[in-house]
Amino acid sequence: MAEVTPAGTGDPGLFTPASVTWQMHGDPMMWVAGVRALYLQALHPRAVRGVTQNSDFRRDAWGRLMRTASFVGTTTYGTTEAAERAGARVRRIHSTLTATDPVNGERYALDDPALLLWVHCAEIDSYLHVLRRSGFPLTDAQADRYLGEHRVSARLVGLDPDAVPGSRAEMAAYFARVRPDLAAGPEAREVDDFLRRPPMHPLLAPARALLWRHVARLAYASLPPYAHELYGRPAPAPATVTRGLRATGAVLRAIPASLRWRLPPRHILRAMARLGPGARPARHGPR
Repeated sequence: MAEVTPAGTGDPGLFTPASVTWQMHGDPMMWVAGVRALYLQALHPRAVRGVTQNSDFRRDAWGRLMRTASFVGTTTYGTTEAAERAGARVRRIHSTLTATDPVNGERYALDDPALLLWVHCAEIDSYLHVLRRSGFPLTDAQADRYLGEHRVSARLVGLDPDAVPGSRAEMAAYFARVRPDLAAGPEAREVDDFLRRPPMHPLLAPARALLWRHVARLAYASLPPYAHELYGRPAPAPATVTRGLRATGAVLRAIPASLRWRLPPRHILRAMARLGPGARPARHGPR
């Protein structure tokens, strides 16, 4: 019979309930933030080719999104062993993959630190940007703490933590530095088209219209101005975007966490069972 760990005595994992990450990642606006990250990541031609040339993302986009969510959930709320195992699996997969530049024929590895850094920064910046803008309460100091905490997740995917932005100022400097490398090439257009009109079973079309299109439009609207410029569509008024994010956040946060957290894969409930009720992410942000 498996040994049962008494609640409150288990391994808190890499982040622990005292982290900003633990509180933020339990918020339902993380789904909107995740879609924003996909839009942003697609603007790096070398990074997005790694996706389009190594997977049929149109056929497995939902699986890819769920695997990313599961990775984030495991590394945030899982045990240290589970998080390290998840990171090792990602590193192992990346180490076997390459992509080819269609212009010059160059073949390059997907575990290139520059590509890993772009994917990491686009993701973590999206989480922070969407949650703060939608009303999740974070001070500037807590926002910097969040970015610093995610040097840990950067290490898991193979990056040197010291080379990863650990504050809002460092993140802004990184995006300014990488901006000349970004473009909305054919692969980015393909991702954009998919996110705007994902293929679904006809019976699910009404749900797509009501839910997915709203999420995708809101995620796209929250992109930085240069991303709108690259995609070639006018940027919506910032105040309108903020109102939309706050309204959506208010609706989603009104759904009881006890219901939201019961959806698979239930990372938060398992963490609370392991650590006790005090591990519950705070509804109103970090304590």
